[in-house]
Amino acid sequence: MGRRYTLTHFDDIAPRSCPCGRTRRAFADDADGTATFHRVAIREDSRVHYHKRLTEIYYVLEGTGQIELDGERLPVRPGSVVMIKPLCRHRAVGELEVIVVAIPAFDPADEWFDE
Repeated sequence: MGRRYTLTHFDDIAPRSCPCGRTRRAFADDADGTATFHRVAIREDSRVHYHKRLTEIYYVLEGTGQIELDGERLPVRPGSVVMIKPLCRHRAVGELEVIVVAIPAFDPADEWFDE
C-alpha cells in the first residue's frame, strides 16, 4: 500500500492565471482526484463561471469585497466561508486572498462560461 497522505508547500507551486485572478493549486496531480486546495489572489475583473460537477468552498483570508452567486452579491470579509454547489454561477469581486477547496479535484474541463 502506498502513502495515504501528501504534503506540499505553496511556494513550490507555480502560480497560474484563472478566471478569478492568480492561483496556486495543491494536489492537482493526485491520482485519486479527491480534492484540490487553491490559494487565489482575486482581481477586480474576475469572470463569472460555473462548474457542472464540482463543489467549491471559498474561505476569505484577506481583504473585503463581495461574492456573486447566481447574480446576487453578498459582502465577504476575512473569515467568511461560502460553499458553491455545481451549476451556481459565481465570482468574487474585490481585492481578496481566498482559499478554495474543490471537491472533487479541480478539472479545467469543468469550468464553464455563459458568454
